[in-house]
Amino acid sequence: MLTLDENGELDLNALDDAIQPQYTLSAGERRSMAEIGVLTPQHNGLPKDAFGQEGGQYLTNLIRNLNGPIISRWGAILLRRALLSKVVSPQNVNPADWTAERAWRLLRMGEADAARMLVLKVDGGNYTPRLYEVAMQAHLATADPAGICPLVDAGARVSDAPTWKMFRPICASFSGEQSRATSLLQQARREKAATGIDYLLAEKTIGAGFEGRRAVSILWDDIEYFNNWRFGLGVATGVEPPDRLYAQAGRHVQGWRVRAPMLSIESRMKAADTAAAIGVLSSQAMVDLYAAAYDDPETSDDRKAMASVLREAYTDDTAKSRLAAMHDLWGRSKGSLTRYSAKILTARAAAKIPPSDALGDQSADLIASMLAAGLDRSAIRWTDVVEQGSNGWALLAVASPNNNLPLSYDALDDFGDNDSSEDQLRSKFLLAAVAGLARVEQQTIDDFADDLSLDLGRSTRWTRAIQSAAQRGQPGTVALLAAVGMQGRNWNAMSPLHLFHIVRSLKRVGLEAEARMIAAEALTRT
Repeated sequence: MLTLDENGELDLNALDDAIQPQYTLSAGERRSMAEIGVLTPQHNGLPKDAFGQEGGQYLTNLIRNLNGPIISRWGAILLRRALLSKVVSPQNVNPADWTAERAWRLLRMGEADAARMLVLKVDGGNYTPRLYEVAMQAHLATADPAGICPLVDAGARVSDAPTWKMFRPICASFSGEQSRATSLLQQARREKAATGIDYLLAEKTIGAGFEGRRAVSILWDDIEYFNNWRFGLGVATGVEPPDRLYAQAGRHVQGWRVRAPMLSIESRMKAADTAAAIGVLSSQAMVDLYAAAYDDPETSDDRKAMASVLREAYTDDTAKSRLAAMHDLWGRSKGSLTRYSAKILTARAAAKIPPSDALGDQSADLIASMLAAGLDRSAIRWTDVVEQGSNGWALLAVASPNNNLPLSYDALDDFGDNDSSEDQLRSKFLLAAVAGLARVEQQTIDDFADDLSLDLGRSTRWTRAIQSAAQRGQPGTVALLAAVGMQGRNWNAMSPLHLFHIVRSLKRVGLEAEARMIAAEALTRT
């Protein structure tokens, strides 16, 4: 059974065993379609009834409504957990199609490995056209062309997509049938199933098969567009697309890139900042990648220098020098994703700094770094250091697992007086979070809300939906609705009203830890 490790990542040591598909099975060996997923409650998954009695059409529509990026890293991590959980298949939808929609959303989040594992939880005989389509994309996103071969013949029968026609000669080559591969490739060429570089990539992949003996050169100079085919086959055959093509793709592709073990450390480091900020890469995985770069002779000097600074942040003799190294990493870019990913990168280094009144003015950055990786118990050691109304105080007010920080109108007002964010957005986020966590009296909420001209009582179709799901005790549905309510390019697009209902609903369904981390992230990234 695959699990999430302590950093919230999939245990890749067991990946190869877990994803072996089964396609020709006796009736007694076929896997049930009643419950489909990877994670069980014993392995950090949600309960099998996490979506309650919600209809399949409603749930799939929610997933399809996730059209844009999810603002919150912690919201994305929670959504990944919900989509991967082994849950009861809802009514009024084919379980294979339900699985396909979950896997497609994982792909769009940058979670290629997770998507591939999910589609392989369904036996080949139960595939639908939609699941064939998503399975193809999942294997391209993981640069695993061989993995799709058991599905190719059936996929070609139910789909007119040219990818299936092109994979028939590829898979014939992988089976050592070179004459058949040549015949099928010529047929695909006559039918113009692929042209230009897409055809050449298929031919190069065929050459990688048993006794393929094909020498094909791939030149990206005149290629103007990125697509999944070019990523999957290019990476699989060692001819990765150039950075200018990656720049055209959505940020989710950086999640695919950073997790591709066949790519160079240099390439994966280029993707690491985005991948960490969107929730694909954990703090520990990011540190491991930098450590590999430190010893890699092919990594550029600039990347090695960053790895060296990170080494100083973790191992220098004094707290002062370690903190100086952290500041170098935190300040290396003005980009919002990179600034936040730097906090993720240094989380455990920040946790090693002893709380000290002398570092009070730097406590907010240290606390934010720890909370970026979920190290809340390390962060609360600074409770006696932070000043009331400071940024560090606000982070602990929402993130502390013990609710032992005194909250009053005066404390909130002090924070508001120091808030330089546009339209006092950070103050609104703070109030929304502590109200959602029920950490402050209602009169205090009302008074500070009046100061901010914030109406937390306003009702919308979305607020009613997430409240209702929470009342029915459906953590999976709440996670989906929370993601729907956190779409956008950055936290300035986030509504304090949405944050309030997300935090309150997550707390109500037993996901308070996730609620606290989302709240802390809101304050950190605005």
